[in-house]
Amino acid sequence: MSFEPVIDRFLDAAWAERGLSENTLKSYRRDLLKLAACLDARGRSPASVRREDVLACLAQMIRAGTSPRSVARYLSGYRQFFRWMVREGALAEDPTALIESPKLGRGLPKALTEEQVEALLQAPDLARPLGMRDRAMLELMYAAGLRVSELVALELGNVNLNQGVVRVLGKGGKERIVPLGVESMDWLQRYLADARPALLKGAQSPVMFVTARKSGMTRQAFWHAIRRYGAQAGITRRISPHMLRHSFATHLLNHGADLRVVQLLLGHSDLSTTQIYTLVAREGLKRLHEQHHPRG
Repeated sequence: MSFEPVIDRFLDAAWAERGLSENTLKSYRRDLLKLAACLDARGRSPASVRREDVLACLAQMIRAGTSPRSVARYLSGYRQFFRWMVREGALAEDPTALIESPKLGRGLPKALTEEQVEALLQAPDLARPLGMRDRAMLELMYAAGLRVSELVALELGNVNLNQGVVRVLGKGGKERIVPLGVESMDWLQRYLADARPALLKGAQSPVMFVTARKSGMTRQAFWHAIRRYGAQAGITRRISPHMLRHSFATHLLNHGADLRVVQLLLGHSDLSTTQIYTLVAREGLKRLHEQHHPRG
């Protein structure tokens, strides 16, 4: 039997059991097909994979320049796949059971300064409907700490401007309610009143943020847009949509927000995931001390 049908059954089970998002399932499939190609080249079937085969495929990735963090991600997905095969009786033992993950240093989230965020928000051309849309998207992402997938999937019915909140469907189908803030509400109202009707030209769409083709925005399109606006804003570092989410959390903590409140706003199930932002905030305070204290 080839690997692909087995991989598809595993993904169906993962979706049914854990409610994984479409993007996560696509990522799992891509990673598993990469492993399958390597195992096929070694003459292995799904039922005959051994520990040394998986090790050889991981070593091949490392020789090709794959980072330790990416290797660890691949291995995590492979573990889940092979454990599922063992549970299904399709494999006698898990070939990843005795393979250790690469040792990783804990990287800090990369956040923008408040001045950089302000420059980024002001970059879109407000004379164009697309610029107005992008300003509203940037304002909302920063105000509510949304993931880019949550932002582009947002529908009109998810936003309540009367109450000033947005209903977000996060990872694993978890729902959270996040305040919008005065600024983002103002930009959303302006976008909905002028730019969105100009883009749709009479067409109907349930999606909040639409393109000139009257369809919803994609993650890739917003990724390219934020890179372009970052360059226009004079931000020399390489930026991504997720940096606005990191900035949202870091700036809240810098201004005295409670860690558990930030956890709820971000939709983190585990407080330890949120705690890393306290390290970012602490690093910022240290830099301020060094710059401005006479004995810094």
